[in-house]
Amino acid sequence: MGAYDSYEQARQAFEWELPDSYNPARDLCRKHDPDSVALRYDPDGSDETSDHLTFGEIDRRSDRLASGLAALGVDPGDRVGVVVPQRPANPITHLANWKLGAVSVPLTVLFGPDALRYRLEDSEAVAVVIDPSVREDIEAIREDCPDLKQVIELGDSDSVDGDAIAFETVLDRGESGIDIYDATPETESAIMYTSGSTGPPKGVVHSHALWLGRAAAAFNYFDRGLDDATLFTPADWAWGAALGGTLFAAWHHGCTVVGWPRESFEPTDVFACLERHDVTHTFMPPTALRMLQSVDDPAGRYDLSLEVIASAGEPMTADILEWGEAALPDVSINEFYGQTELNLCVANSGEWFEPRPESMGKPLPGYEIRVLDPETREPVETGEVGELAVKPDDRRVFFDEYLGLPEKTAAKQTDDGWFLTDDLVERDEDGYLWFVSRADDVILTKGYRVGPTEVESAVLDHPSVEQVGVVGVPDETTGEAIKAVVQPAGEPDDPDRLREEIRDLVRENLAAYEYPDHIEFADELPTTSTGKIRRKSLRESNAER
Repeated sequence: MGAYDSYEQARQAFEWELPDSYNPARDLCRKHDPDSVALRYDPDGSDETSDHLTFGEIDRRSDRLASGLAALGVDPGDRVGVVVPQRPANPITHLANWKLGAVSVPLTVLFGPDALRYRLEDSEAVAVVIDPSVREDIEAIREDCPDLKQVIELGDSDSVDGDAIAFETVLDRGESGIDIYDATPETESAIMYTSGSTGPPKGVVHSHALWLGRAAAAFNYFDRGLDDATLFTPADWAWGAALGGTLFAAWHHGCTVVGWPRESFEPTDVFACLERHDVTHTFMPPTALRMLQSVDDPAGRYDLSLEVIASAGEPMTADILEWGEAALPDVSINEFYGQTELNLCVANSGEWFEPRPESMGKPLPGYEIRVLDPETREPVETGEVGELAVKPDDRRVFFDEYLGLPEKTAAKQTDDGWFLTDDLVERDEDGYLWFVSRADDVILTKGYRVGPTEVESAVLDHPSVEQVGVVGVPDETTGEAIKAVVQPAGEPDDPDRLREEIRDLVRENLAAYEYPDHIEFADELPTTSTGKIRRKSLRESNAER
């Protein structure tokens, strides 16, 4: 896309040219100079412990892991879970899977046992590579996942207990220089899980073309400036925008990535990381950017090489852009938009056109968009609210299917090939898109999409809860906060204690970011004629206060 002189020219002339033969392990790793630095691993935030891994080292380690996994019985087409934070073993495992023809299932270490159980069982994963921090959760659910034959835990034989196999042991059994599985852009590559709005999370099946689509998008929202770039994101590498839109997008373009596993987001530490590694491009959700605002004069306090910040996950607000102009005057802040199913297809890019504060941007080259009436599916007039629909010029860069859900797969797409987003937007006369709201019940909080159904299920596990409805409510820092309206089984003796017990239950079984920030008790919840909780009524009730 660097050959195009203007956004309009790129929109008219760009075509997806996917190769007949394609394996991301070759594209993201083996095609590059083996002595070039691929990953700067910074385990505890100091130069003394940083480890620079070259593309050649990543290639050899993933070779050894691939042949080691094959020796354990992992075959082409098998699903392999990856529950590893920003450590080298994360991308090494994905590359190893693709080298032997297996399918990756990216999962976050933030998940608790219930969330892990559902996804590993639903995907029928035969093996999972895990961080030691989730060992107890995996042991607790092992019997509930009948297909899960192998658990490979990071560490050596001295540090790994139980019947898990040490990651280093699997590497030692493997060989370098293996032949990469003969794949195409249509070969199954990964299963990523949605947040789930009206039911359990759905497994989104992607082919290898996904990674090419994400790399093209990143080139645009990073202002076409990825030559000799160094990229970093604080987001977990299990998420699509971090894994595909940052880590693997960088490697497609031959760039260096900083890996920094952390348990919390401390703004001064983040700025120190950006300085220490001369980071030029970063992906940060709006919540993270709001937290960075607590640091006074970052441009004066830190010797930053930062050029572009890309942001997504929740709508960008004017305060972030105003802060950026004042605190980081030489840094572009570009919002972009995508979905687990539909790739990253709308963005602001200062190199293409003048970004407009708080807008989503414009459709990227390779995608067409429409704004449709949610009822009639007919296009609405400019300036009117409707549902965003997207059509890729090449179908393969979007998802293949929802795992085991053919009816939901069909419902995601119109008869004439437009993919529906459930996001309500406006389009202005200059072609900019403006986010209005979600059409479904998904909550956008802290940069994550949280489905209320899974949270409600976790809250209902408390014996003192009769019924619950979970909704998102406005929050200045996180965009939305999670609120649970609980109908207790009886009058609680200690309401505050019950609130904390409910929060702890959700934290332990789902993910730390999914616990309800606010818990309200009610004698009765609004329901439909079929007995379902009316979340819309709960949101309206909250707005009236």
